Amino acid sequence: MRRKIILAALSVAVAALVGPAAAQQPIVIKFSHVVAPDTPKGKGALKFQELAEKYTGGKVKVEVYPNSQLYKDKEEVEALQLGAVQMLAPSLAKFGPLGVKEFEVFDLPFILPDKAALGRVTKGKVGKDLLAKLEPKGIKGLAYWDNGFKIMTGNRPMHKVADFQGMKMRIQSSKVLEAEMRALGAIPQVLAFSEVYQAMQTGVVDGNENTPSNCYTQKMHEVQKHATISNHGYIGYAVIVNKKFWDGLPSDIRQQLEKAMDEATDYSNGIAQKENDEAIEAMKKAGTTTFYELTPAEKAEWMKALQPVTDEMSSRVGKNLIAEFEKEAKGSTN
Repeated sequence: MRRKIILAALSVAVAALVGPAAAQQPIVIKFSHVVAPDTPKGKGALKFQELAEKYTGGKVKVEVYPNSQLYKDKEEVEALQLGAVQMLAPSLAKFGPLGVKEFEVFDLPFILPDKAALGRVTKGKVGKDLLAKLEPKGIKGLAYWDNGFKIMTGNRPMHKVADFQGMKMRIQSSKVLEAEMRALGAIPQVLAFSEVYQAMQTGVVDGNENTPSNCYTQKMHEVQKHATISNHGYIGYAVIVNKKFWDGLPSDIRQQLEKAMDEATDYSNGIAQKENDEAIEAMKKAGTTTFYELTPAEKAEWMKALQPVTDEMSSRVGKNLIAEFEKEAKGSTN
């Protein structure tokens, strides 16, 4: 697969050197992502496409590739680094395996109490400092896009911590998420997003944690009998570009694209909660999955069981970063 990515990157480079006529052609931005077009991220990508082409007067052409059409989620960041694609919106958990493990702070259980706390972090110093850590990897971070808080789905009810014992739960590649599942007594299984439905259907995994909109658009409710609205964790994305490509753009084009990204970000983040609420209602209406909301006592039990994960991961993610993150999330100023 790496050879395929390198060849794709070379073809992009050759296309840029075909002569003076190339200067008359629009700048092409390939924007690849792994989810469906009708998710918040999918709609955000299409909104950016619309605005980028509008604000640049057609000098930029954005090609959006959803549903892992070009690369599976394990391969897409490497493709961006090599220049085979110019823009991605990977989940924040992707940057841990890339070597920027500080991003795994977003994976810590119950670290974000609500959406307001999320906004304070992503728009504040912690969020900006984290994006800056991507630059030595050849990546420029442009924005944070919201997906929402996670639910648990499975082939049996998940109310108490003991209910997870022995369940094979799909996760993204993240040391924090591995520790989370083990703390609950489950067996973590790392799988590409595009492979989850079949894995559930065939019994390779028993369940997963994800946002309602992702569960619905991937039709997980067709193969999962139970879901718990736990809001125990968060999934978000960072919109990123190949840094060399971005820095090489004419300054006026870059400013127009930044404007398009700012507006697309407001749009995507503005619809995320609505999309998740509607996804839950649609899955309930389908009647194939029983939904359950944790009682305060059950939530307290989950939090107690998962607190050791934060303690354990402090050496990996950074004890000071966790403290700064929690402080900013709470809106503390001293």
